[in-house]
Amino acid sequence: MRNRRSSVNVRFNELDPYNHLNHAVYLSYCETARVEALAEWGVSLVRLDEMGFRILVVEVKARFIAPAVADDRLEILTEVAAVRRVAHEWRQRIERDGETLFTLELRAAMSDSQGRPVRVPDFLREILEG
Repeated sequence: MRNRRSSVNVRFNELDPYNHLNHAVYLSYCETARVEALAEWGVSLVRLDEMGFRILVVEVKARFIAPAVADDRLEILTEVAAVRRVAHEWRQRIERDGETLFTLELRAAMSDSQGRPVRVPDFLREILEG
């Protein structure tokens, strides 16, 4: 299965009142990493939508282990864990200097542009399986 590594710097405006990275921002970082991975692998969400397909997040399991703070340089590891008939599973990890701060397991389903469930198209299956 495919994987990708990306990085981001924590910005001041992303902090909560306790000067930790806000919990919702971890999810946003992971979303951005998945979207960028797909684009790097040759299929942007815009192109996918133009072809009549959409990826819909249906389940997320997040674990917050340690806080990130302003100016931290974070690494986001994104991995396609499995590709099934109508869904695909992703695993992501956010690290600081090799220390895991956050993990995410995500399941996404496919739909057509009207929101009706469809199978993962063969071309996307090939891309995700690498």
